Amino acid sequence: MADAVRGAAFVEFCGGDELVLPRAEAEDLLNANYRHRQEAAVTGRLDRARGRRLAGLDLPFFELPRELADSDSIGVIYDEVDGLNFYADYGMLRELFANPALAGRRQHQDLLRTYLREESIAPLPIRRLAAAHPETADAAFRKLLRKPGFTWSEHGEALLRRRKSWYYVNEPRPGVSVIGDRLRALAVGR
Repeated sequence: MADAVRGAAFVEFCGGDELVLPRAEAEDLLNANYRHRQEAAVTGRLDRARGRRLAGLDLPFFELPRELADSDSIGVIYDEVDGLNFYADYGMLRELFANPALAGRRQHQDLLRTYLREESIAPLPIRRLAAAHPETADAAFRKLLRKPGFTWSEHGEALLRRRKSWYYVNEPRPGVSVIGDRLRALAVGR
């Protein structure tokens, strides 16, 4: 239930559950979202907090991983099952699925190949893009896999299960979980 509430709050604040942003904008938006949520939580407890300094509201809460630093765009996807996740160069991958003519470009093929091979990337972004672009997803995979008969609807799930078998071994857990100050203090032993 709490994850659903957090997810709804994220979607409401950010305007959707899937965003493509430059790196700095992604960090700023996520920090603004966390700050907004903290302010809303504090506002609900103002009677107890009156006269006390509300520490931590101006501090950055979130910093993207360094491996995303060289990305032209960051995909931010909130999913009820997989949680909040970040994807390098997601804008370029999205362009590939939207425009099948890009399937012949090596840079786009390499990126899709990376998304299929990399164990740190769950099936989520590929599923999302294939669902959003069913008329062009086949062309992207046919070119990459060199299989002219490939169709996402027929072969997509099997491809993901073969390339991302690690994902299907256990029940998925959210990529990022946001905890409050009280739980954080308890976790570090204060």
